[in-house]
Amino acid sequence: MNYNRRDFLGTTVLAATAPLLTSMKAFELSATTVQTADGFSLKIMAPYWGFPGSVTECCKRAKADGYDGIEILWMPDIQEELFAALKKYQLSVGFLCRGDEPNPATNLATFKRVLKAAAENKYQKPLYINVHSGKDFFKYEDNKKFIDFTIQYATETGVPIYHETHRSRMLYSAPASVPYLEKNPGLRLTLDISHWCNVSESMLADQQETVDLAISRTDHVHSRVGHEEGPQVSDPRAPEWKNAVAAHFAFWDKVVAIKKQQGKMLTMLTEFGPPSYMPTLPYTNLPVADQWEINTYMMNTWKKRYL
Repeated sequence: MNYNRRDFLGTTVLAATAPLLTSMKAFELSATTVQTADGFSLKIMAPYWGFPGSVTECCKRAKADGYDGIEILWMPDIQEELFAALKKYQLSVGFLCRGDEPNPATNLATFKRVLKAAAENKYQKPLYINVHSGKDFFKYEDNKKFIDFTIQYATETGVPIYHETHRSRMLYSAPASVPYLEKNPGLRLTLDISHWCNVSESMLADQQETVDLAISRTDHVHSRVGHEEGPQVSDPRAPEWKNAVAAHFAFWDKVVAIKKQQGKMLTMLTEFGPPSYMPTLPYTNLPVADQWEINTYMMNTWKKRYL
């Protein structure tokens, strides 16, 4: 029988991973039970990042697979198509906004302009806005201006704004984030803890106090699983990553428990990304797993574990 490389890889992976799919079922249901106050809700968003088709096709598939909305970089050139698709498929939207310039003042100006455009669009109020704020090499005083603006602006507009724990940004690591969290009590987070694991080359067991502080400020989660040497495991269903997966769910269990006890909404983005976040086969750049399939798996795992 003749196999090409793709056929061989697919057959081999299925044979190796099929037994685990059953074993993962128990894990999905193993969260600690806490008292859930009235008002708690979990909204799970699909990523447009890495989707191979149009934004309309992404919204259609997100709805069909059971997502509550999509998270997407604010892009003015696709507004009409995006908002028409959101309306057609009755989906919520969260935007990613950022500035990328190396100069603090210029970066902040872009940041404010993009954020205002996304928050005040004429079509649909975003469920939240996730921001990549500042830079890891900006001074504290410069990065603080991003925080001050978002706290004031979120109050004025009623649109929640969350600062992501992301490499290259002001909250790029656990220790670097401490002064921002301690000195700015109004700072709210998108917790993408995979970045912190990667930066520290650890699962953060020796920085629990800082992790708990960040968790107490978290309103949005990016549920990608990272590891000591990278921001994304190849496939969270694979047995070699069971420790990394368990460590991330231990973090997320705490976030969800707080929101359940408070009776508040938690939003989550399944954010396993495309190449080069997704590992690839040498010489081909073919991803070793299916991005959408993994993200849908994460969505369903969260629903079974927390709802």
